[in-house]
Amino acid sequence: MQSPAMKVDVNAIKALRDKTSSSLGDCRKALEEAGGDESKALAWLRERGAQIAAKRGDKVTGQGRVETYVHHDGRIGAIVEIACETDFVARTPEFAQFCREVAMQVTAMNPRFVKEEETPAGVTVAAEDKATAYLLNQPFIKDGKSTIGDLLKSLIAKTGENVVIKRFARFGLGEAS
Repeated sequence: MQSPAMKVDVNAIKALRDKTSSSLGDCRKALEEAGGDESKALAWLRERGAQIAAKRGDKVTGQGRVETYVHHDGRIGAIVEIACETDFVARTPEFAQFCREVAMQVTAMNPRFVKEEETPAGVTVAAEDKATAYLLNQPFIKDGKSTIGDLLKSLIAKTGENVVIKRFARFGLGEAS
């Protein structure tokens, strides 16, 4: 016989939702599974996001956004293409914010590729450069605790759809093409 679910404080659920933007139900379930421990609940939510991302990985992403970011001085900027499954998700504020943050990340950190699997044949990236060469491996510029890949998994968990960073281009005044 399964023990009854732990009663979780509503304020703890709200605090976890504010930190993660996950659904109230997922936050409640995570806190119940973690016995009220927020750090364990965060780990549970990350794991759930990874599971959802793995299940959705083969879904067609025919919708999405093209987002730009130009630094305040107008000397550097980026354009990114991020795809999702439906136009409904593409129009959500969370998706738009993610796209903007990825464009800002590309502008600031100048990655070479989206992910390791996209490295062209004959191109070698040294092990010590993998955290900066691949966008998904880069620590998020606004919060060094998470990578862009972590943010992507979190968005997939929240929306329930496959989301893919398709491509990007970065432009800097006076930089070689």
